[in-house]
Amino acid sequence: MPSSESAFHLTRRGLLSTGAVAAGAMLLAKAAHADSTPCIIVASDGSGDVATVQAAIDAVPTGNTELFAILIRPGRYHGQVIIPRDKPNLLIAGLGPDPSDVEVTDDRANGTPKPGGGTWGTSGSASITIDAAGVSWRNLTLSNSFDEAAHPEITNRQAVAVLTRADRLSFRQVRFLGNQDTLYLNSSDAATVNRVHLSHCYIEGDVDFIFGRGTAVLEHCRIHSLDRGSATNNGYVTAASTTLTNPYGFLFTKCHFTANTATPATVYLGRPWHPSNDPNAVAQVVIRDSHMGEHIQAAPWTDFGTWPWREARYFEYRNKGPGAAVNADRPQLTDEQAASYTPEAYLGDWCL
Repeated sequence: MPSSESAFHLTRRGLLSTGAVAAGAMLLAKAAHADSTPCIIVASDGSGDVATVQAAIDAVPTGNTELFAILIRPGRYHGQVIIPRDKPNLLIAGLGPDPSDVEVTDDRANGTPKPGGGTWGTSGSASITIDAAGVSWRNLTLSNSFDEAAHPEITNRQAVAVLTRADRLSFRQVRFLGNQDTLYLNSSDAATVNRVHLSHCYIEGDVDFIFGRGTAVLEHCRIHSLDRGSATNNGYVTAASTTLTNPYGFLFTKCHFTANTATPATVYLGRPWHPSNDPNAVAQVVIRDSHMGEHIQAAPWTDFGTWPWREARYFEYRNKGPGAAVNADRPQLTDEQAASYTPEAYLGDWCL
């Protein structure tokens, strides 16, 4: 397979926080240069091995046991991408100098009509669905470009950019763009723990834009809330549905919570999602050592319908910024408890 991309590199231009990306760059270099690593080049202009991301996925040998690299040249790649369970151990990376140079996107929503009748539903709206374990993404943008304003007739506007349903998935220097339900961190079933690691990523949306029952660590990420034009409620960052027997849901550590709304104290950190009113779906979210903008509500956790937030497992620890506070509506970890809520605890025997 070709491995001619000798000059590509990663930068932090336009992204949020400091932090080395050497590990990601080393992994990309290995994929691009090591003769033992199979590699497919994707280019929409026909200059690569295939023209679409899905074609590259389809070309991966079934049951692949070794690292297989899919390197994507700059461009916008429209069309749903599905990585089935039997295509594991992939590295998928953008070859532009910035994550914005490669975008993988689709534009369907929950209520978008399907060919042959019916609608897609929330899971079916996903631009990218990952059912294979051990898939790593680097230096690109993953989005759902459904235009809410252009489709006022569609009331079910959940439009997922990425749906994860597998273990040991990693994202570094990746942008996730959408509105409602941008990033669906799920698992293959309620009894299975599937882990995701996100580092130096940018995630934007408005309503429940990081949600699901998956176990995920988000560190050095920018979590950006979009303006819904409300004077009182500009959305919810999380809607976790962690299985009760799983002690670890979402961990945000050393993140920046930002917004483009001019109205302060109008965004909630989360509300507890109980899919199909499942009483065993009990949200678990820890936000620690992070910076919060003034858009965060003073009482940042709220009920989801009849499900009270106080029955969920919400905690903060040592957060700073104008949106951070310690009060009766913001449960805090003690120092002793905080020692048990770390990336290593969430990711267990697999930790990048």
